[in-house]
Amino acid sequence: MEFTHTRLLVDNYKECFLFYRDLLGFDVTWGDENSNYADFKFKGATLGVFDRKQMVEAIGEEYSTHIEQADKTALIFKVDSVEETYQELKSKVEFITKPTEQQDWGIKVAHFRDPAGSLIEIYERI
Repeated sequence: MEFTHTRLLVDNYKECFLFYRDLLGFDVTWGDENSNYADFKFKGATLGVFDRKQMVEAIGEEYSTHIEQADKTALIFKVDSVEETYQELKSKVEFITKPTEQQDWGIKVAHFRDPAGSLIEIYERI
Protein backbone atom coordinates (compact mmCIF):
# COMPACT_ATOMS: atom_id res chain seq x y z
CA MET A 1 0.00 0.00 0.00
CA GLU A 2 1.08 3.54 -0.72
CA PHE A 3 -0.16 6.23 1.66
CA THR A 4 -1.33 9.02 -0.62
CA HIS A 5 -3.17 11.54 1.54
CA THR A 6 -5.28 12.44 4.51
CA ARG A 7 -8.88 13.42 3.84
CA LEU A 8 -10.82 15.79 6.08
CA LEU A 9 -14.54 15.02 6.19
CA VAL A 10 -16.34 18.33 6.66
CA ASP A 11 -19.88 19.66 6.92
CA ASN A 12 -18.92 23.10 5.57
CA TYR A 13 -17.11 22.15 2.37
CA LYS A 14 -17.05 25.51 0.58
CA GLU A 15 -15.85 27.38 3.67
CA CYS A 16 -13.07 24.82 4.19
CA PHE A 17 -12.10 24.88 0.50
CA LEU A 18 -11.73 28.65 0.60
CA PHE A 19 -9.79 28.46 3.88
CA TYR A 20 -7.16 26.06 2.51
CA ARG A 21 -6.95 27.72 -0.91
CA ASP A 22 -7.21 31.41 -0.06
CA LEU A 23 -6.07 31.76 3.54
CA LEU A 24 -3.36 29.09 3.69
CA GLY A 25 -2.46 29.36 0.00
CA PHE A 26 -2.42 25.63 -0.77
CA ASP A 27 -2.36 24.73 -4.47
CA VAL A 28 -5.55 23.05 -5.72
CA THR A 29 -4.72 19.94 -7.75
CA TRP A 30 -8.32 18.74 -8.10
CA GLY A 31 -11.75 20.25 -7.49
CA ASP A 32 -13.17 23.69 -6.90
CA GLU A 33 -15.32 25.49 -4.37
CA ASN A 34 -18.50 23.77 -5.63
CA SER A 35 -17.25 20.21 -6.30
CA ASN A 36 -17.69 18.88 -2.73
CA TYR A 37 -14.22 17.32 -3.03
CA ALA A 38 -10.80 18.86 -3.53
CA ASP A 39 -7.15 17.91 -3.24
CA PHE A 40 -4.53 20.41 -2.12
CA LYS A 41 -0.79 19.92 -2.57
CA PHE A 42 1.71 21.47 -0.19
CA LYS A 43 5.32 20.66 0.71
CA GLY A 44 5.15 17.17 -0.82
CA ALA A 45 1.92 16.12 0.91
CA THR A 46 -1.71 16.03 -0.21
CA LEU A 47 -4.72 17.08 1.81
CA GLY A 48 -8.18 16.05 0.62
CA VAL A 49 -11.30 17.90 1.73
CA PHE A 50 -14.60 16.09 1.18
CA ASP A 51 -18.21 16.80 2.03
CA ARG A 52 -18.81 14.47 5.00
CA LYS A 53 -22.39 13.65 3.99
CA GLN A 54 -21.18 12.24 0.65
CA MET A 55 -18.53 10.11 2.38
CA VAL A 56 -21.12 8.76 4.81
CA GLU A 57 -23.39 7.84 1.87
CA ALA A 58 -20.47 6.16 0.05
CA ILE A 59 -19.79 3.81 2.97
CA GLY A 60 -23.48 3.10 3.52
CA GLU A 61 -23.88 4.63 6.93
CA GLU A 62 -26.50 7.05 8.17
CA TYR A 63 -25.58 10.73 8.22
CA SER A 64 -25.62 12.26 11.68
CA THR A 65 -25.21 15.80 12.90
CA HIS A 66 -23.77 14.46 16.17
CA ILE A 67 -20.21 15.40 15.24
CA GLU A 68 -18.66 13.59 18.19
CA GLN A 69 -19.93 10.33 16.68
CA ALA A 70 -18.93 11.17 13.10
CA ASP A 71 -15.81 10.48 11.04
CA LYS A 72 -13.75 13.62 10.71
CA THR A 73 -10.77 12.19 8.82
CA ALA A 74 -9.97 9.27 6.57
CA LEU A 75 -6.57 7.78 5.73
CA ILE A 76 -6.27 7.02 2.02
CA PHE A 77 -4.05 4.29 0.58
CA LYS A 78 -3.48 3.54 -3.10
CA VAL A 79 -3.15 -0.16 -3.94
CA ASP A 80 -2.42 -2.04 -7.15
CA SER A 81 -5.68 -3.98 -6.90
CA VAL A 82 -8.53 -3.26 -4.51
CA GLU A 83 -9.95 -6.72 -5.11
CA GLU A 84 -6.66 -8.50 -4.28
CA THR A 85 -6.00 -6.32 -1.23
CA TYR A 86 -9.57 -6.89 -0.04
CA GLN A 87 -9.08 -10.67 -0.33
CA GLU A 88 -5.75 -10.47 1.54
CA LEU A 89 -7.15 -8.36 4.39
CA LYS A 90 -10.73 -9.56 4.85
CA SER A 91 -9.73 -12.24 7.35
CA LYS A 92 -7.77 -9.64 9.36
CA VAL A 93 -10.09 -6.61 9.32
CA GLU A 94 -13.82 -6.06 9.13
CA PHE A 95 -14.63 -4.20 5.93
CA ILE A 96 -17.40 -1.59 5.95
CA THR A 97 -17.73 -1.75 2.17
CA LYS A 98 -16.86 -4.37 -0.41
CA PRO A 99 -14.83 -3.30 -3.45
CA THR A 100 -17.02 -0.81 -5.29
CA GLU A 101 -16.47 1.21 -8.43
CA GLN A 102 -17.17 4.89 -7.86
CA GLN A 103 -17.52 5.95 -11.49
CA ASP A 104 -17.91 9.64 -10.66
CA TRP A 105 -14.67 9.53 -8.66
CA GLY A 106 -12.80 7.45 -11.25
CA ILE A 107 -11.70 4.92 -8.63
CA LYS A 108 -12.52 1.55 -7.14
CA VAL A 109 -12.65 1.62 -3.33
CA ALA A 110 -13.18 -0.41 -0.18
CA HIS A 111 -13.34 0.82 3.42
CA PHE A 112 -12.50 -0.51 6.86
CA ARG A 113 -11.51 0.87 10.28
CA ASP A 114 -8.41 0.57 12.42
CA PRO A 115 -8.69 -0.60 16.05
CA ALA A 116 -9.27 3.01 17.19
CA GLY A 117 -12.16 3.39 14.72
CA SER A 118 -10.31 5.54 12.17
CA LEU A 119 -11.76 5.28 8.66
CA ILE A 120 -9.38 3.80 6.08
CA GLU A 121 -9.93 3.73 2.32
CA ILE A 122 -8.01 1.64 -0.18
CA TYR A 123 -8.36 2.63 -3.82
CA GLU A 124 -7.15 2.07 -7.35
CA ARG A 125 -7.81 4.20 -10.42
CA ILE A 126 -10.22 2.79 -13.01
